[in-house]
Amino acid sequence: MPFSPLRVAVVCMSNMNRSMETHSILRKKGFSIRSFGMGSLVRFPRLAPKEPVAYDFSTSYKMMRKDLSCKDQKYYKGNGVLHILGRNERIKPHPERFQECRDPFDVIFTRVESVYDRVVADVCARDQETCQPVHVINVDIENTLELATLGYLIICELCQGLQQAEDMEGSLAALLQAEKEKTGRNFLHTVCFY
Repeated sequence: MPFSPLRVAVVCMSNMNRSMETHSILRKKGFSIRSFGMGSLVRFPRLAPKEPVAYDFSTSYKMMRKDLSCKDQKYYKGNGVLHILGRNERIKPHPERFQECRDPFDVIFTRVESVYDRVVADVCARDQETCQPVHVINVDIENTLELATLGYLIICELCQGLQQAEDMEGSLAALLQAEKEKTGRNFLHTVCFY
């Protein structure tokens, strides 16, 4: 049987930090990976409570970086946003919305429970055409630079285990249990169908 690479998606709210950190590392490790956001806009920390900073998903990472640098370079450099945008520019031109993608995946990782709920609802609302299963797994990680790294390590280990498994369906429960014992984290898991 010919080798078929694991098709992976990672989804967070804005396709900025957690999903892009995982996208970057899994791509370097040779996985077929895409990353997405589930929000309506890409949102950033605010300089002042009444000054929202949000962009449409079609806005390039480069344009966001330039605009935020003009708004307050010291603030956005200090909180790591300009660094994140620079990394993202090297991966792809702009954020993407999961709702607009119709490509099939073997596994979709989310990084927060509310996004997991939205991804499951979105996939389940689509017309089932092939009945191909897709595993949606939530690895709940807070949205900080340091914890984004922890999240990609967990997801990378799960992807490596799934890629090496002869029977992905049969191996997934054991892989999640082993990761739970190792990290102390619980995982949400649902099987949906395309």
